[in-house]
Amino acid sequence: MATFNKFDPFVEAVAEKVHNLGTDTLKVMLSNVLPLAANGIKTDITEITAGNGYTAGGNQATQATSSQTSGTYKLVLNDPTAWTASGGSIATFRYAVLYNDTATNKELIGWWDYGSAVSLAVGDSFTVDFDPSTGVLTLA
Repeated sequence: MATFNKFDPFVEAVAEKVHNLGTDTLKVMLSNVLPLAANGIKTDITEITAGNGYTAGGNQATQATSSQTSGTYKLVLNDPTAWTASGGSIATFRYAVLYNDTATNKELIGWWDYGSAVSLAVGDSFTVDFDPSTGVLTLA
């Protein structure tokens, strides 16, 4: 299972009203370069090359629920549409990066490390699989 890592500037961005996690458009893009916890905006990330089934900027991850219970907020996202290689391979990647496409600077939220490079040959598909019970993230 991929490991979730939060970008450090995300904490400040939440406190300063950059994100409305309940309504903003959130997207997942792919990278083969290790993100750094200090990264704050989309342009800090080296995205894989678009083509063969991968669109620059990645795919949208819609909100399933965005709510709090007893002072703990949980964001649950629907899985973004799968990437399927067609016409050639999709560039190799290892990291899936969640960012806020609505925010002015496309602020980063977090990333998942799949542990090793993922390669998609023609006809292969890849889905970022969000856990609907634990959610993408919690804030307490």
